[in-house]
Amino acid sequence: MEGKKLWERAIKSIPGGNGLLSKRPDRYAPDIWPTYFSRAKGISIWDLEGNKYTDMAQMGIGTCILGYADDYVDNKVKQAIDKGINTTLNCPEEVLLAEKLLELNPFAGGVKFARSGGEAMSIAVRIARAYSGKDKIAFSGYHGWHDWYLATNLEGDKLGSHLLSGLEPKGVPEGLKNTIYPFTYNNLEELEKLCDNNDIGVIVIEGARYDFPTKEFLNGITKISKQKNITIVIDEITSGWRLTDGGVYKLYNFEPDIVVYGKALGNGYAISAIVGKEKVMDLSQDTFISSTFWTERVGFVAALSTIKKLTHHKVWEHLTNTGQHIGDKWKEISKKYDLNIEVTDFKPLITFKFQYGELNAALYTLFIQEMLKRKYIASNSIYLSYAHKDVEIQKYLCIIDEVFKYIKECINNNSVLDVLETKIKNEEFKRLN
Repeated sequence: MEGKKLWERAIKSIPGGNGLLSKRPDRYAPDIWPTYFSRAKGISIWDLEGNKYTDMAQMGIGTCILGYADDYVDNKVKQAIDKGINTTLNCPEEVLLAEKLLELNPFAGGVKFARSGGEAMSIAVRIARAYSGKDKIAFSGYHGWHDWYLATNLEGDKLGSHLLSGLEPKGVPEGLKNTIYPFTYNNLEELEKLCDNNDIGVIVIEGARYDFPTKEFLNGITKISKQKNITIVIDEITSGWRLTDGGVYKLYNFEPDIVVYGKALGNGYAISAIVGKEKVMDLSQDTFISSTFWTERVGFVAALSTIKKLTHHKVWEHLTNTGQHIGDKWKEISKKYDLNIEVTDFKPLITFKFQYGELNAALYTLFIQEMLKRKYIASNSIYLSYAHKDVEIQKYLCIIDEVFKYIKECINNNSVLDVLETKIKNEEFKRLN
């Protein structure tokens, strides 16, 4: 396999093999995952040997909400490239995108831009700390790789329930210990105790991932923030644009101080945004936040084009309806074969979870293996896109029926480990060599 050979070269020259954990083959089916693509279009990916796969998994790790190589967005980007993308002067699209985001987020009065979700969250936290005047952070969920977040694990593997286990905070200053405190999503009582016992300056939550926030939880956050002068940051990097024309927070009449967007904002092009109240974002002028490539043209053009298409077609409705259909069919097919799974509620990132304890990792690997044989890039989660249309969904569900039946037979025969043609996927962070 060309992909496997190239990966073996990669781990010799790139520590960790690549720049993104979520694209490492050991996270899927280590010995048989195609790993590299030659081209992509819609929901199709071609590997280095010309094999065509249908992507019913990550869609660029949630970035390609319109589908791969969307003609409308790509043509706008190509036109921008022809005009020049980075000069001594600023590009006007930066202003146009800021104005569009303020229009879509009426609570806000200022916008800053970056190129990835992780760095956008670091910017958001810096500004939030500046506004509250306090250092300590209470958080729930996944928010990137930077020191402020990974410092959670300076006192043990506390990120295991928020991201994945095995994350060593090596290189993170010990001085950050006791500056960041995790809490369980939707557990208001736990958050209240944290804020009562610590001088918390910032509360960070995700808009949604697998679970939705309760009104009681969001109302409680609002109350705590007012009582204790705490800045609220809502991370919509994963959830943004998938249920509304912007963030999930808009469904709940909830008003954060800062909302952060990334991933889907540029349909695969690098762009992220920090959108916040005017009085909060104004503090960004009192701390140094600056980077050369935050002003290049491509990201802004891609985002403006993506937003235009998203809003024109109300793409979030398609994602929700498609996810609902797939989730219902997963339940129906699993019941048909007495396969024990749980299906989550967040439809645009629809997910099923095997309920077989220590056997789960092997079952996920077997599922990926069997889907690959049928030319599907698949996992137990699907970042749905506008390019996932009914015909392809029906084909996929027919395959799911085959694979779920086979998996149940293997469980009944105690042969799951025997039929695996690859090592079991890693579900925690590990060195590769």
